Amino acid sequence: MRGLAILVLVSSLAPRVARATPNAVELGRMASRFAPVELRVDLSALDARDRKALAYLVRAAQALDGVYLRQVWPGNGALLVRLAADTTPLGRARLHAFLFNKGPWSELDGASSFIDGVGSRPPAGNFYPPDMSKEAIDRWLHLLDEKDRKDASSFYTVIRRAPDGGMRVVPYSVEYQGELARAASLMREAAAVTTSPTLRKYLDTRAAAFLSNDYYESDLAWMNLDGIIEPTIGPYEVYEDRFYNAKAAFEAFLCVRDDAETQKLERLGAELQGLEDTLPEDPSLRHSKVGALSPIRVVDEIFASGDANHGVQTAAFDLPNDERIATEKGTKRVMLKNVQQAKFDKVLVPIARIALAPADRKNVSFDAFFTHILMHELMHGLGPSTIAVAGAKGVKPRSSTVRAELQDLFSAIEEAKADVTGLWALQQLVDAGKLDKSLEKTMYVTFLAETFRSVRFGTGEAHGQGVALQIAWMLSHGAFRVAADGTFSVDAAKARTAVAELAHELLEIEGHGDRAAAQKLLDGGYLLAPEVKRVIEKLKDVPVDVEPRFVTADELVGDSPSTTTAKQGGRR
Repeated sequence: MRGLAILVLVSSLAPRVARATPNAVELGRMASRFAPVELRVDLSALDARDRKALAYLVRAAQALDGVYLRQVWPGNGALLVRLAADTTPLGRARLHAFLFNKGPWSELDGASSFIDGVGSRPPAGNFYPPDMSKEAIDRWLHLLDEKDRKDASSFYTVIRRAPDGGMRVVPYSVEYQGELARAASLMREAAAVTTSPTLRKYLDTRAAAFLSNDYYESDLAWMNLDGIIEPTIGPYEVYEDRFYNAKAAFEAFLCVRDDAETQKLERLGAELQGLEDTLPEDPSLRHSKVGALSPIRVVDEIFASGDANHGVQTAAFDLPNDERIATEKGTKRVMLKNVQQAKFDKVLVPIARIALAPADRKNVSFDAFFTHILMHELMHGLGPSTIAVAGAKGVKPRSSTVRAELQDLFSAIEEAKADVTGLWALQQLVDAGKLDKSLEKTMYVTFLAETFRSVRFGTGEAHGQGVALQIAWMLSHGAFRVAADGTFSVDAAKARTAVAELAHELLEIEGHGDRAAAQKLLDGGYLLAPEVKRVIEKLKDVPVDVEPRFVTADELVGDSPSTTTAKQGGRR
């Protein structure tokens, strides 16, 4: 949120070949790419009141699924009703695929439709009039005064046609009034019974935000959460808006905190300023004060919904995205440990047995996997955010943000930056004695296995695009090597140099808001190196990711598994 000599797949951008709509058997094969995993979480530390609060929150999170379906595509609601009424084997398979993907397009298959009569996935979701191109919206935005343009570009508004044919800005609180009122009511009920003052504050302010469309106070309250229950509920990520990366999609993560692991990792938060001060970028782009107040939470996930629960599961996240909060308070990094452990066991270990040279397989470790994901999330909060963009000669630089300048390319560049600077940061901390020297043996090899895991998600979304860029860069710099038998290994010395150089490229692009340079770097990732393609083909029987079954959430609310476990999710 990346030119190159060796290029990597971007499947979603390749020419599409028309194909028949999948039948029930084919949909079953598509579903089998995800290994079922039960997410059972120990709630023995919660008293009866907090268990009741958590049950209310599960129901509130379920209400947000309806909002997210509308944000993806206006036809989702009617299609869901039709699919639910079809009890044939094909109908059941289509319903599962729909709930899995939160729409009629398969994320792992280049966003191709698996339902007859459905067109291509709209690139900008349902945030803008469907009859308007990005260029037309650009022209309209250009005509607005500063205040109206700010409202139109807000995280929390949609653009709709007015009765006179013009355009109008509609707040989320109006557009999704029914669903948000339901969720807000349930959150207030949870706030009334919880024993945690900080949770009560967050839920009350977030419920108010659903109705007022002002999320600032509740974002601050979320940053200050300090209890065993760790919910994240609201509009956050902007991946569905492929026009501008500006509109936030609704999601929910309901988790409980692992205090022992959280305390172990919080010490890394103390290193953030030192990492910022030595980032491989122009020193003028660095921040003199950053990250000191940024909390880190290690949690086990109980339930996820909306944008947090479709396709590939989220392993960790770094929020909020509001630059005001990031500047004033930092951001919170949340590590979903039980999800990460499932991914490691079910996906990464089998990949390593096939893709890596025998000598490297033993160095793939959960600790390196977990710690790199942590650093990925930490590094989202470092580097450029609010920037000064140079204009014509003699014109004073204007204030802007990386997101605003890179627009639709922001997420891919930022995700690659977080991956690469995360690996760079691990090396810095090992060199400084802040992390055990043994990590140096495992982190680059585990990262190599992890790139094969992530590129299989498809590059129709930001994380896959960023990973494609990284594989290409590491191959072209000799950091990843290919043996005669097709297995991959790491040259650690070259990896260290290649990582630092790519980190520099990405940070400079962000620091200067250079969209042309971002496009050029990403354009290097649109083809697949034959060696990479051969390995991916060998991985066809390895699960791509995990399919969670939220058994603890089911027990809390007394639902049957079909109401909570058929929905999948995530971004990493």
